[in-house]
Order: sequence, then C-alpha cells, then structure tokens
Amino acid sequence: MINDFSDFIKGLTKEFTSVVDPVYTNADYIAIDLSKANTAITYVLTKNSLAFEAYIKEYLINHNAKVAYGGYDEYRNLYDRSAHFDDQGLGGKRTFHLGLDVWCDAGTKVVAPLSGVIHSFKNNDLHGDYGPTIIVQHTIQGEVFYTLYGHLSIESLETVFVGQQVAKGAVLGFLGDASVNGDYAPHLHFQLIRDIGEYQGDYPGVSTKMEKMKYLENCPNPNLLLKIRS
Repeated sequence: MINDFSDFIKGLTKEFTSVVDPVYTNADYIAIDLSKANTAITYVLTKNSLAFEAYIKEYLINHNAKVAYGGYDEYRNLYDRSAHFDDQGLGGKRTFHLGLDVWCDAGTKVVAPLSGVIHSFKNNDLHGDYGPTIIVQHTIQGEVFYTLYGHLSIESLETVFVGQQVAKGAVLGFLGDASVNGDYAPHLHFQLIRDIGEYQGDYPGVSTKMEKMKYLENCPNPNLLLKIRS
C-alpha cells in the first residue's frame, strides 16, 4: 500500500481534469467561499434553496465565470438546517466538509476523471443529504480507492449497475436540482476515499471537529487530482 496517498493522487494527473462537462475549461472556474466566515451565505440559508441558487448564479456573473468550486476542509454552517448532521455519537455537530463542491446548473453532465467500475449507488434522500449518489472504485498501480459523486439527478441511477465499467471521461450522470439533491443549489459533491469500509452508495461527506483529521487522512483534497485553477 502506498504510504503517501495524497502524493499518489497528485501524480495521477498532470493538468486540469474535468469532473463536470468538459465544455468548461479551467478558465471558466472560480473559487467560492461558503465557510461560516461568509456572512452572506448565512443570510441566504435563512431563506430557501431558490435563494441559494440565485446567490451562486449571481456570484458567477459577478466573477465572469461559469463554474464555482471549493469547500475542502471548509468549516460550514450550511448543515445547521438539517438534523442529519446533528451529533450521532461522533463528537458534536458535523460541520467540516470533506469533499470538493462544483457549483453549476442542474442537468450538467458529471464525468469520470479516472477509469474504474461502479462500486455502489443509492438515493440518500434525507434532508440535507447527498440525494442520488454514485461511487466508483479505481485500481491503479495496485492501489484501490474510490470516488464519490453526490447530488445527482434521479435519472442518473436508472441505468447504472454494480460492476459496470467506467472509462475516463465517460458520463456518469447529471446534476440534480433542489427537489432531489438534498435541498441545495445544484452542485456536485466530489470526494476521494481511500478506505470505504462497509459503506454502499454513501460515505460521510461532513465531519465533526473531533474526527476531522481521521477523515481528511482518508479523504485527501480532490483538487490534487482535478488541478482546478492550479
């Protein structure tokens, strides 16, 4: 087993790699801060998902961009509105984000940045959860690891099956809207997972402060692979 998993992931790509429709180039992306320090998003979240979506769209227009991204190891209050993230014996409220979010329109293609096989899939339909989710297993240079794609459309799960071969760049599914994606503005939650344990179609995407380092070690920064705006 490779000791430095982060370095291994970083070495798998040499340049910007798409995880949503490759019609968007690296220049189309803009970083966005949705941490607790962003008081504007706190205000938006007191309203509804339509206000959330309008906030994202306005942010993109103001920055002359088409896709917003960010959120790895971000301390957020997005999850205060859902009991799904309350203390479940894990050491307090889950507030630290473990994946990378890619914010763009519902219906946008989600593509595989690496080849692999479908490990599992599930509609995680609790309020604030992933909604439709696909997990792909990868075996590269003898290393087995996983990528998770959350907040997809319902239709994305209709033709997928466990063991299905996935080619690099293949369309895995499409982004869902707030009615199916956990009640968020449309986006992809993309997460790297080294050891998935017994999880099927799901894996924690947000951690408590107490367990944060354990999860970050198992889930390195996805931008090491994607190299957005690097």
